[in-house]
Amino acid sequence: MGTIDKTPQEYQKLIKKHQLTDSKVKNFFSAYLIGGLICLLGQVIINVLISTGIPKDNAGAYATISLIFIGGLLTGLGVYDEIAQFAGAGTIVPITGFANAIVSPAIESRQEGYILGLGANIYSIAGPVLTYGMLSAFLIGLFKLLL
Repeated sequence: MGTIDKTPQEYQKLIKKHQLTDSKVKNFFSAYLIGGLICLLGQVIINVLISTGIPKDNAGAYATISLIFIGGLLTGLGVYDEIAQFAGAGTIVPITGFANAIVSPAIESRQEGYILGLGANIYSIAGPVLTYGMLSAFLIGLFKLLL
């Protein structure tokens, strides 16, 4: 084994030299592009459903279900993570990000079994969001009822 003949400052300089740098402008545009494409896909689904005679309200619900399914399927196939590497926050904000937040922990813990693995960890990421979302909805509903 050889010894390290660099001072901490030289080592940090070497790390910075080889470290990948992300452009904030590139990140912004890739997130905007992919997030926009996901929303465009949702709108296309809605328009196709409406053109087949499905009422607009139902078409919106079906589009939401479709996007959740697509997000979960792409996560299960390992494709969503690749898209997220490029798009960053562009994949978190739309409803497909919710599907990814549910499916990812389930996939990671499936080898621990259906009860203690998948069942116990499936909502580990999305659970707090759901909890505080429902609590907020309850409090707003209660406030509206009292006024």
